[in-house]
Amino acid sequence: MNIYEMLGLIIIGFILKRVIKSEKLFVYLNKIAIQLLLTFYIFSSVAAKDLEYLIRIKLVFVYVFLIITINLVSSYFYARFFVRDNKWKGALIILSTYPNTVAMGFPIASLFLDDLTPVVLYASIHTLIIIPLATFLAAHYSSGKASLKESLLRALKFPPTSANLLALGFVFLDIKLPTTILTVMNQVGWWSIPIILIYFGSRVNLQKFELRKLLEVSTFRTFIPFIFVFLTLKAPSEIFYAVLVEATMPPAIIANAILAHYGLREEEGIGVTIVLTLMVLILFLVFRVIV
Repeated sequence: MNIYEMLGLIIIGFILKRVIKSEKLFVYLNKIAIQLLLTFYIFSSVAAKDLEYLIRIKLVFVYVFLIITINLVSSYFYARFFVRDNKWKGALIILSTYPNTVAMGFPIASLFLDDLTPVVLYASIHTLIIIPLATFLAAHYSSGKASLKESLLRALKFPPTSANLLALGFVFLDIKLPTTILTVMNQVGWWSIPIILIYFGSRVNLQKFELRKLLEVSTFRTFIPFIFVFLTLKAPSEIFYAVLVEATMPPAIIANAILAHYGLREEEGIGVTIVLTLMVLILFLVFRVIV
């Protein structure tokens, strides 16, 4: 799916919401996409990997952890001291930590690279880590900062998180599931992406958009990672551009779906995500001309 198709589906969702006034249709659409189809997609994607694949490019692996840590720690301390709204605190940290490494990352990386293997590797490793982390954070902040045990249990009740951890267990135990089953699950689960995009469009409300929130998310999600990778990563171009692009992507659609599931300022998050997505696209188109 390319960028134009993604934008088209978002526009369809925006129009449908203006035509169909019932909220129930979109609630059911979101539940089917997130709790069923996305669960299939994540499980099949992770379970198809093996340990050798995950550690093939060690430097990419290292930078996944570095970027997650930098985004998480910087946004957490900023939110703790400068953000009063607890729901936006959780939303800010999740949006800052969960980038759109696939739907946006792959087509933008193709501007710089012919071989997307390091990009796919980055996205795969990132997915293994970020979904459990993001759902734990969402569960924690949406519950009024419950105990860590309660937040963990709430996160595990989110089907994609449980599927991700189960598939990861299969990978580490070297349990190979039939390729045919995984392929079918992946093909069925893939439809979660266009459905989430339509839902995403139905929630667009730029009246909830705030410049301050855009500046907050763009600082932690895009500009800090871009500067860090650009200044520190000394690697061949295929690794450098893969990490630079993936680390700098705007928030993911799934991040906003998690905000919606846990009631954490989803409309503000979606508004910021749309504007930041356009900004990042322009940034890399300009950067491509320069380099």
